[in-house]
Amino acid sequence: MKIVAMKNVSILGCGWLGKPMAVSLMNDGFLVKGSTTSEIKIHELEALNIESYLIDITEFEEFDLFLASDILLIAITSKDIDAYERLIEQIEMSSIQKVIFISSTSVYPVSNSLVTEETTTMNTPLSAIENLFRDTTFFETTIIRFAGLFGPGRHPGSWFKNGKTIPQPNGFVNMIHLEDCIEIIHEILDQDCWGTTFNACSNDHPSRRDFYTNARKSLNFENPIFEENSQLKYKIISSKKLQEDLSYQFIHDNLLDI
Repeated sequence: MKIVAMKNVSILGCGWLGKPMAVSLMNDGFLVKGSTTSEIKIHELEALNIESYLIDITEFEEFDLFLASDILLIAITSKDIDAYERLIEQIEMSSIQKVIFISSTSVYPVSNSLVTEETTTMNTPLSAIENLFRDTTFFETTIIRFAGLFGPGRHPGSWFKNGKTIPQPNGFVNMIHLEDCIEIIHEILDQDCWGTTFNACSNDHPSRRDFYTNARKSLNFENPIFEENSQLKYKIISSKKLQEDLSYQFIHDNLLDI
């Protein structure tokens, strides 16, 4: 692997993905700054020895100290285009050279077909935000479009509760485990892979019926209830580009083994 010269990383959004990512990077010798919008969570980050900042990009604030890094990882859920425009202006004036923007495969339409990075995305706030990062010439951005996220604290068997029915039982699932999310980000940093877009999704696409039945069984829950008469709608996310460009093998590539 290529040794990364830039070892200062700021993580905007130390939540379900960002916090364990920060810990993993620190274990690899990175100097890490992390942000949250919650004062309570500031103490959680400080307890992990993460240099912590209270940041909400929808507020008209300057983030100079937080952006005094080489690399910025953006892992927040905001879809506020105006807020991202202001954020990018600040990044352009900072020392940040590279950005990883966490996006989602939700930008793709449901097309009953295989979806690659070349597939036309829908006209949504998230796809517009992706383009904001592509358009700037002040720093390089790699966009990761993660599929459905699962792992610690996010077990699919608990997603449909109290008799809630599951639509599209004959459709297919597109999922990725937290461990793979973290490892993929590491590979992008280690291999200095910038200025591109990756789909990140397990190769395994069981039916929604098999996946959720198995997930609930693993928690000793009753079998789920499905909407049997719903019209078949699905998409299958391909991660072939990511696997080829990064020589990546998924850690969790059997979604019926959870």
